[in-house]
Amino acid sequence: MTRFALLIRPVAADDHRSGFSDTFAETDPSAPALSVGELSTQRGDGIFESIGVVDGHAQEVGPHLERLEHSARLCDLPAPNLTQWREAIAIAASHSGPGEYVIKLILSRGVEHGPTPTAWVTLAPAADNSQARTEGIAVVTLDRGIDSEAPARAPWLLLGAKTLSYAVNMAAIREAHKRGADDAVFHSSDGILLEAPTASVVIRRGDRFVTPAPGAGILHGTTQISLFQYLSSRGFEVGYETLRTEALAEADAAWLVSSVRLAAPITSVDESSLTVDDELTAEMNAYLLSPRD
Repeated sequence: MTRFALLIRPVAADDHRSGFSDTFAETDPSAPALSVGELSTQRGDGIFESIGVVDGHAQEVGPHLERLEHSARLCDLPAPNLTQWREAIAIAASHSGPGEYVIKLILSRGVEHGPTPTAWVTLAPAADNSQARTEGIAVVTLDRGIDSEAPARAPWLLLGAKTLSYAVNMAAIREAHKRGADDAVFHSSDGILLEAPTASVVIRRGDRFVTPAPGAGILHGTTQISLFQYLSSRGFEVGYETLRTEALAEADAAWLVSSVRLAAPITSVDESSLTVDDELTAEMNAYLLSPRD
């Protein structure tokens, strides 16, 4: 299946030229392209976004670019030119085919002591997430090791940014697998429910759907925002709340939602079974697979 990579020479956010083709360079996605001094690989010093592509349509491009801009601001990276990035995304999406793909946007601080950041966009086939969407996933809750006030008290922890430093997130998923589960959900050391390593948490209580409030350093999920818009249009109440960890196991139903896996119903929390709403889950995923800008 198709794979594609495009190197980007970042320009200033206020560069209003009509096109940016001269700032792009297509490259072999399997060939070496980065310097050994690249800080994204040496230190994870950069940010990224993952955008789902369905039948050639890149989903939620605007919200993803807004979050890229937000992460850049938190990390003291030069503000991305969103028009340039949007053009690069369109080029990458045009190389996809039928089915599901994923586009990754990467903006790095670049080479150590270098004059400019480095940036690139990739396109690859998405993993087959059909089983997670239909059969659900088991999760375990894991302590993130910080209290819920830490993000405000120590903003340099960058907990609200989508950075390339994902070693902890991947370690959490490996720990979940060691415990016989499919994924993990973080909570703070003072018992506040947070998020999964690569997804947002959505909980159903009757006809109300809630997700943990983003003030505790939670990455604001683009898919969660879109799903709330859909649920609201269906007449459901939606909202953001500060939730205790036990709220997950006590929910009427719950999902992990993300740009590529979409809505995966949670079947159990710490080995305690949770009710799965198969019909609503199917409706959610049908919506999330429809073209969305």
